[in-house]
Amino acid sequence: MTTFKLAVASKEGISISEHFGHAKLFWIYQVSDASCELIEKRDVEHYCKGHHGSDSAMARILETIKDCHAVFIAKIGEGPADKLATIGVQSVADYAYEAIEPSLQEYVEKQSCGTTS
Repeated sequence: MTTFKLAVASKEGISISEHFGHAKLFWIYQVSDASCELIEKRDVEHYCKGHHGSDSAMARILETIKDCHAVFIAKIGEGPADKLATIGVQSVADYAYEAIEPSLQEYVEKQSCGTTS
């Protein structure tokens, strides 16, 4: 059984509700076909500062979630999505504002079947 470590940008821990650049916390889940478990919360400094971003904050965010297969966000810009892809972390905005656990389970089921969203 394949297990995925997935990061979620969420304000309240219920839904995928945070823009990547505004996230101050990533909820880290261990997810398989059979289970979805919150394993930790990782604090970060948000990198979006209006019309520009903080390079040092982005570097710290990338370091913080580099061990995750994907990060689930409500929204993400092209630049940050490209930086995530460079370190092998997929950005997933398909489940914006949806409940966390069912969304993660659906994603893992799709990955297990060989289909990507």
